[in-house]
Amino acid sequence: MLARRLFPWVRLRRSSVSRNKRLSHKPGSDYSLVRTRPFNILKAIDSNIPVASVPFPSLSKEEITVPDNEYPLGKSRASLQLACVILGYIGVYLCRKNFSVAVPLLQTEFSATKAQVGAIDSYATMAYMAGKLFWGPNLVDRFGGRICFFVVLFGVALFGGVAAFVNTLPLLGLCYIANRFFGAGGWASMVKQVPNWFPARHMALAIAFLSLSFVFGGVCALLLAGQIAAWSGNNWRAVMGFPSIALLLIIGICWFILARGKKNSEDPSRPQNAWTYGRFLQLVKIPQFWMLCCLSFTLTITRETFNVWTVDFLKTEGGEKMTTHMAALLSTPFDAMGAVGILALGWLLDRLTGTQRKWLLFSILIGVAILIFSLPILVHHQLWMVIAAIGLIGLLSYGPYSLLAGVLSLEVGGKDCVASVAGMVDASGYLAGIISGYVFGRILDLGGYHLGFQCLAATTVVGAFLCLALNRPRNQNSISIK
Repeated sequence: MLARRLFPWVRLRRSSVSRNKRLSHKPGSDYSLVRTRPFNILKAIDSNIPVASVPFPSLSKEEITVPDNEYPLGKSRASLQLACVILGYIGVYLCRKNFSVAVPLLQTEFSATKAQVGAIDSYATMAYMAGKLFWGPNLVDRFGGRICFFVVLFGVALFGGVAAFVNTLPLLGLCYIANRFFGAGGWASMVKQVPNWFPARHMALAIAFLSLSFVFGGVCALLLAGQIAAWSGNNWRAVMGFPSIALLLIIGICWFILARGKKNSEDPSRPQNAWTYGRFLQLVKIPQFWMLCCLSFTLTITRETFNVWTVDFLKTEGGEKMTTHMAALLSTPFDAMGAVGILALGWLLDRLTGTQRKWLLFSILIGVAILIFSLPILVHHQLWMVIAAIGLIGLLSYGPYSLLAGVLSLEVGGKDCVASVAGMVDASGYLAGIISGYVFGRILDLGGYHLGFQCLAATTVVGAFLCLALNRPRNQNSISIK
């Protein structure tokens, strides 16, 4: 009964044996786990079978009975490789979020306005969005996650280092745009690999830990870039270039670990070019996919705005005593508390009904909107209140955001097409991220952070109401995790 309550999407199939025999999860044993949802909705659609009428006996044994506790590579090896790709993606963020620390330094060096510097982030976000659409269907789902992961790391390190040697703001923008384009393939490359390492029972937890990579990446990037700014006397070249050296070291570690497991980490019997134009046409007919895209659009605005502008907000509103190093340090609670939010929400959602889940997400985002609206007011009181509010915003906002291109995309696309679905969901979000660059910078030039956070709070309220339309799949009509 406890297993049925915790894992309602799984039913037990039992042969004619004594009730006193122990439960076995191995195929062919007396008991085996059988999914009560179609393994992959796209496979059913490709076969022209109505989803509601998919007969379970017609599916293959591999798709019905899952050895729930079997790790293809072994538990320790799977955990090691998961930690490795997390470290690699943290390295990508070292060369990405250092731009946030460099924003006030670039304004001083090039006598630029907030809108001009924000335009760089907007163009880079456009490149990131295009990269999400390009990497998933065209490269990752065709050639596999591992090789694309290393191409991503090398590309980010290259253009992150070159950015330190340019002499004009437009050239710096071009380097950062190329950096973001390569970095766009990082998440899809990781999500593509993880299903080959973990059994279905632990897939949600594995991807939750994978989501911590961009959270801890943001924290590490701010701490490192802030410390570099302090050591170099606020030299923007050092802030933009030195993180690439750290990424090169990380590439060496990842190469040593992942290359050793190359014979086992991906199943050669499965075709990598599983994504087709026909599957795309079928995907756009799934309502759950469009809800993920709409939520990604609204929630990414909040995340990207705080990623880019928190340091500048604290430095602008904090007065002359607020140094760049201190502002970077004080902005880290947004990402640090976000890590707690990701794990907590992932644990909760598995234990809630569809209606409870919708109202929980709605309540969370309404709370985020209230906190964002109050930031310009709190800044005139105690500094700890502002930092606490920023931490709470990260705690509440990162959880819903992490679900979109993670477990929910895996539910929609399955193992074969997860990189493509996650890329498209992320791309729809980063279309909104453009607003957090130039448009938000323009709003700040017109009305300051008071007007900017009012607009951001209103956007978050829209996302809260969108959550009420996010239905949880169930029974035969649902989309199941692979």
